[in-house]
Amino acid sequence: MPSELLTHEVLITWGTALAAFLAVALHGIWRVTRNVITIAHEGGHALVAVLTGRRLSGIKLHSDTSGLTVSRGKPRGPGMVLTALAGYVAPSLLGFGAAVLITNEQIQLMLWISIGFLAAMLIMIRNVFGVLSIIVTGGLFLFVSFYASTEVRDTAAYVFAWFLLLGGVRPVWELQVKRWRRQAPRSDADQLAWLTGVPALGWVTLFGVVSVAALVGGGALLLGRW
Repeated sequence: MPSELLTHEVLITWGTALAAFLAVALHGIWRVTRNVITIAHEGGHALVAVLTGRRLSGIKLHSDTSGLTVSRGKPRGPGMVLTALAGYVAPSLLGFGAAVLITNEQIQLMLWISIGFLAAMLIMIRNVFGVLSIIVTGGLFLFVSFYASTEVRDTAAYVFAWFLLLGGVRPVWELQVKRWRRQAPRSDADQLAWLTGVPALGWVTLFGVVSVAALVGGGALLLGRW
């Protein structure tokens, strides 16, 4: 590989990783960018609810970056457990999937999958802020897909993958901090504890293991590009 191309790949990989890290680590920026993680989180609940045969009633996204996905079906059982489990692991798994597609030169496919995911969510959104969040996010993907240069498109894809991988880790820590302060009595982990009898801390640990594993694996794929 020519040295100029190698240098360019290194700059893109590490530059986008740094940009994504700052978007997650800096509190002021995170208050805005966390909305994307919430979209992935609630989308994970919704997707698994449908796949397990539950009836999806609606999704709400709030300006404080919280969200709610409501589905109907049996109040207990594997379908409900998988639906509750999906939220906190969804951003990290989506980030890993994005890294796999980037590694296999399928950036355009990644963008189209993201657009389709957002379009499907838009149908089920039940509040104004949620609609605006999906439209703005989807609009950015459409612009990058149709109008951005190849270099800008590729850079945006790297940022998106890194952001999901890194952004999937922080909410797990935030969840446990809230649980320590007794501020999240009805969290996904507590619901899973009620459904299964496994302590909530065990579920938080599982969320953390999945998110860190996805970050390590997805990061290795992206860094391996050069």
